[in-house]
Amino acid sequence: MKHFKILFLFLLFLTVSCNRKKNHPYTFYYWKTKLKLDNAEKKALDKATVPYLYTRFFDVDKVNGKFQPVAVITKGQSFQTDKQIVPTVFITNQTLLGISADEIRFLAESIHLLIQKKTEEYHLKTNNEIQIDCDWTAGTRNDYFKFLKELKRVSGKEITCTLRLHQVKDKKQTGIPPVEKVYLMCYSTSSPLEKSDKNSILDVNILKSYLLKMEDYPIKKIEVALPIYSWGIVTNHLGKHRLINALSKRDLENANFKKISDHEVEVMKNGFYFGSYLNKGFKIKVEEISEEQLNDVVVFLQKKIPHFNIIYYQLDSKFVSDRKF
Repeated sequence: MKHFKILFLFLLFLTVSCNRKKNHPYTFYYWKTKLKLDNAEKKALDKATVPYLYTRFFDVDKVNGKFQPVAVITKGQSFQTDKQIVPTVFITNQTLLGISADEIRFLAESIHLLIQKKTEEYHLKTNNEIQIDCDWTAGTRNDYFKFLKELKRVSGKEITCTLRLHQVKDKKQTGIPPVEKVYLMCYSTSSPLEKSDKNSILDVNILKSYLLKMEDYPIKKIEVALPIYSWGIVTNHLGKHRLINALSKRDLENANFKKISDHEVEVMKNGFYFGSYLNKGFKIKVEEISEEQLNDVVVFLQKKIPHFNIIYYQLDSKFVSDRKF
């Protein structure tokens, strides 16, 4: 009887652990330049339990001393959704280096106007939020925070921003942004272009070490962005690395590849693969994120953040087709 109880408790624990993510409403980031949805993407989005889709409108960079919108969205006929769109804008850190008060005002107004223009042009149903994504540093924090306040003033919207792991760990240096809600980006734990045996998209142990004192973070409204994307890291004869986006283990099943490990192959014949010319001897390592890793992160964060929604990065049929949400 005692053994039966232990087995029952173990199975109960297993079931609860496997369903951790079900406690959290979820939706997606949409990060393609052209707004369009195929059947798999539409199906996944329709099932999402948060009524928003976080949609990248454009990036902002500084080119030859001038602010430039980069890769502004266009829209196809297939982009139909009942979700409210949350306009999301990525700003490079270099855009903020040495920026003046006048430039901060100009940048805030320009971003607000371009978001308005695209919203009206494409008849998008937006909510009352603009999300800014920026990997700000100790050197740009003051000007970035001034920009966030200015954008709130000119737009009249709720301004939110992303929060990277190092900005939590080093909060004394990088500061606390003047917003009421942040989006914790639980990925990019290391660089994919450095030689490492760790998964650069998400190494759970690295994430835990960065978020050890997450419960002390002053902003309490926190949503959690989790990765579902994958990529291939190609290494040439000189040990140089480059990325091929959206590769999965399935893509490595090729007669011209020799399997080195579960996630890595060696190219045995020169040729075009995945749109790139690869030489014999090049190695391809695929990095993917498992359900176990995501559950591990959620279980850890539940001890740190009382309530949170999950935003999966990103909505793409390649990443949502075989995954249970």
